Amino acid sequence: MTEVPGIHLAGRHHIDGQLLFDANLTLPAGQWTCLLGRSGVGKSTILRLILGLETGGQFAGTITATDGAALDGRISYMAQSDLLLPWLSVLENTCIGARLRGRAPDLDRAQALLARVGLLAHADKTPNQLSGGMRQRVALARTLFEDRPLVLLDEPFSALDAGTRADMQELAAEALQGRTVLLVTHDPAEAARLAHQIIVMTAAGAQVWPVPETPALRAIDDGQTFDCQTRLLAHLRAAA
Repeated sequence: MTEVPGIHLAGRHHIDGQLLFDANLTLPAGQWTCLLGRSGVGKSTILRLILGLETGGQFAGTITATDGAALDGRISYMAQSDLLLPWLSVLENTCIGARLRGRAPDLDRAQALLARVGLLAHADKTPNQLSGGMRQRVALARTLFEDRPLVLLDEPFSALDAGTRADMQELAAEALQGRTVLLVTHDPAEAARLAHQIIVMTAAGAQVWPVPETPALRAIDDGQTFDCQTRLLAHLRAAA
């Protein structure tokens, strides 16, 4: 993996002439930033802007890497849906990025990543033969296969049951250690466990929220983790 930069975004985004957000955000290099807020405040729009995707609005501002280099080619993305291609095997889905770029995939590396997420024995199966949690692990392996220093996650675990979600959080935290990660989430508990930095977006703007003093990844039953998620939830409810 190449040098890991941070990301800075500053500017305003309008949709049909209405201001969606006015933000000035920095994602520290090599850390997890969790972005929370109610639906409609612009969380996924920020993610799409960093990815260079269409947002349905107009952005006036700057999005830069802290090392001054272009962001293009340095970002991998994991969506809420696993986005697996149903006609491809687990192994083929894992390395689909290389094929789409016209390159021969490193199958040995893809298999090693599937082993890391506990799915090597299922490499020849198609997605319809897997559980939801297994499909999300394939999606994580595919994200890791891209080997990018910047990783954007758009509520990738929200559709999972509580136990599987906790397992996936722990696996992602371990596998993406040292990368610059932006996780968009609605879940205060998830942010309290995973984040080095928490940013809360409301209609009034964005603010950095204090994280527990204990290092991420934090235990679910850690007192500071529980206190952080409780205060976050109360704040989000009050900001409605």
